[in-house]
Amino acid sequence: MKILLFMMLFTLNPITLNGLAAHSPAKNPTIDVVIEELEQQLAKARQHYALEYKTLYLALASTSQNLKIAQDPNRLMSLLIQKEGLKDQLALLQQKEMTNISKIRYLKGLEIIKIIYEKTLALDHHLSSVSTFNEISNMSNPNSYPEFASIRNILASKNNKKVGFNLSGILGENIYTSVIHSFVSIFTANDSSKSEKEASIKEVECILDFTLRMHNDLNTIFFETTFLQQSNQGVIESLDQLFIDYTKPIQYQTALKDCRARDDWDAIKAKLETYLEELNLLLTSPEKQQKITRMQINLEFPIDRLLQFIDQYNNFIDQGEKFYQKFAIMLNTYKTETHCLPKIPAEFLTLKENIAVTIQKFNTAYKPVEINGSKLKEVLYGINQFD
Repeated sequence: MKILLFMMLFTLNPITLNGLAAHSPAKNPTIDVVIEELEQQLAKARQHYALEYKTLYLALASTSQNLKIAQDPNRLMSLLIQKEGLKDQLALLQQKEMTNISKIRYLKGLEIIKIIYEKTLALDHHLSSVSTFNEISNMSNPNSYPEFASIRNILASKNNKKVGFNLSGILGENIYTSVIHSFVSIFTANDSSKSEKEASIKEVECILDFTLRMHNDLNTIFFETTFLQQSNQGVIESLDQLFIDYTKPIQYQTALKDCRARDDWDAIKAKLETYLEELNLLLTSPEKQQKITRMQINLEFPIDRLLQFIDQYNNFIDQGEKFYQKFAIMLNTYKTETHCLPKIPAEFLTLKENIAVTIQKFNTAYKPVEINGSKLKEVLYGINQFD
């Protein structure tokens, strides 16, 4: 039902009314709220236009019937003029209908742009705060743990000059070489008993197990989260350009970021009203049909661009959710023993919780707009699957 209603938003066939009293929009509307408002507006508009079309078609049918039986030339001429006048009224009503359809599509499209922009900004903030490189590096490197550093210092002070060796600064910070060096130092320490060596290993076994198992996975999460953040920035840039294209026909020239900062949405609506007033004046001048057509196309084209952008946004959200599902699997592969739990960094457990919450957000706060595939054809070309 939600998909069908969203389809109605961009279908070329619904009847809308320029003067129709609209719902008061919610302060922070969702896509569902926009659709619900649309449904109510279209229902009222259909009632109004159905009456106007019925009146004109009945008058046209009556005139056509009278033409069949009229004998007097003056009467015939009068009826022909009347019939042409009714056809003109019908054509004018259809033109107004198209203009008003464009208006409601435009305004609802503007609301959707606003909602998606808030979603992308929220997602950008989240991705930038998941984990910094330093946090990941500290979590995945045993050299960052005091217990491991302490043992390394003790081993360095007890170093057997004949069989021992010291690492350079670079290799000393490397997770693999520092671990190997520490194990070699433990087992070659002649002044340490077997129990002391076992105690040393026992002290750091949980840290080494965690860091060696999770080092690559944690770094993968960092780099792929960075990739998602850059991809989200690309979506924001595309949305910025879409907004420029969307508002260009009505001569609104403020960037999306500044429009949001100024809460300047009413100014866009005012520009749209001015544009539609000019268009409605032209509707009474059939000789200006070319300009009328151009103005209507200029209003329709950015709405179609919005539909194309929605497809891009949906693909990105789907990709992001799959990334985070993979992150969850990667982190859940590490099964800690009970005695190791106190040694596991709290940041790791927090990261697991954040990833689980983010997967939920991809299905709620950032969820795709419910339109794709065949539905896209329906909204672009007005093809209703139920016709």
